[in-house]
Amino acid sequence: MLHMFRLVPTLLACSAVASAADLSVTTDVSIQEMLNANPGQLIFVPAGEYRITEKIRIRGEGAGLFGSGRIIQQNPMQPIIEIEDAANAEVRGLTLARAAGKMETNCEGVLAIRCRDLVIDNVRVIDNRTRSGGIALRECQGSRISRCLVRNYMRVSVDDRTGNDDWGYAFRCTDGTGISVSNSVGILIEGNRVIEENLVPTPEIKAKHKLGDFVKRNPKKGAIISQQAWEAGYTDNWQQGSAIIVTGPEVSNLVRILGNHIENAAQGIDLHCDHVIVSQNVVANAFVGMKAMHGSRNVLIKGNQFTRNSLWAIGLMPGVAANADDFDGGSIIANNIVSDFGHGDAHWIWGDDRSPFRFDSGQQADDPPLTDVIVQGNIVHSTGKPRYQYTVIIAGGPNAPRGLHFSNNLFHPGSQGVANKELAP
Repeated sequence: MLHMFRLVPTLLACSAVASAADLSVTTDVSIQEMLNANPGQLIFVPAGEYRITEKIRIRGEGAGLFGSGRIIQQNPMQPIIEIEDAANAEVRGLTLARAAGKMETNCEGVLAIRCRDLVIDNVRVIDNRTRSGGIALRECQGSRISRCLVRNYMRVSVDDRTGNDDWGYAFRCTDGTGISVSNSVGILIEGNRVIEENLVPTPEIKAKHKLGDFVKRNPKKGAIISQQAWEAGYTDNWQQGSAIIVTGPEVSNLVRILGNHIENAAQGIDLHCDHVIVSQNVVANAFVGMKAMHGSRNVLIKGNQFTRNSLWAIGLMPGVAANADDFDGGSIIANNIVSDFGHGDAHWIWGDDRSPFRFDSGQQADDPPLTDVIVQGNIVHSTGKPRYQYTVIIAGGPNAPRGLHFSNNLFHPGSQGVANKELAP
């Protein structure tokens, strides 16, 4: 039965002197009213459905929500929960969703801004279909996102790059991010499941939504788009978004991404940050398993499983945000398993121009080259005929990668061999 607030007969009414264990939502008082009347307290949200039309705001020191309730946002113009300028806040155990017919949005399921020591644990964000992020942290410190489920977070959208001279066009795409962290330090992203089941890259989905087709184009071609794509008015890169992204190249730092399970993402893990550990994750059926670029320095990628990825499993490369003070490199790729590469749902898009490992040159001529990477103890395991030309592709050119060292890897060769260049020990 749907209702605004669930009845809990024996619980105390809203009271500033009640203990945290006694503070519970009732039929008489809303979630927001309980938070407002009890600053710095954790509010219990019992089982039941709670329909809202305004975002729930959490502020201050030690405030938060916990319980098994299901909060349904009926307004696509609002996040579900917003946590701002809070310290030691918590959100635990809740299910957050959007009403039928209102699932597509530009807003977040959980949005945290300028928080310290925030805990988001065992929260389920379902059908919050947005470009922004199912769970999004901005300018946060020492916070963690653990054991959460983000399911069906993508939507059909338009990626407008006409304001950027490097691109100069807008195109139809699928887009969406499960967990998004920007301009934040000391973040732990651990044991989460990020799964997309609604929008998968089939030819039927592409045709239905005209994915990849330009909807707008500047008079002058973008600097880094190919002439062929510009004239065709089409890009293959119509799967946008990531299961997990950490961005803010010159700010985001000291990040751990551990033991997460990712399925059917566009990009599994996307990094634009420094001093990162990516370990014990499973990334299945993403068109890109993971990448680190735009000045990602000292990234440890160890002990992950990448299976059924389509364009590359692990990619390191500079990008337009890289510069002499924020360069890419000083990283280790070790003891990862790449299996069934080229057998994901997006394999039909990319042809043979793909590889399990890709080390690229910069997007712009002045991007400092990727430098000093150790690649050791990894396995690329294929069954049947490989669906790639080379296991490893190393780009050329004046800012080609430098100081790449390979040892003790077991690489099943592609149709043209193990690598397009000799791999230095």
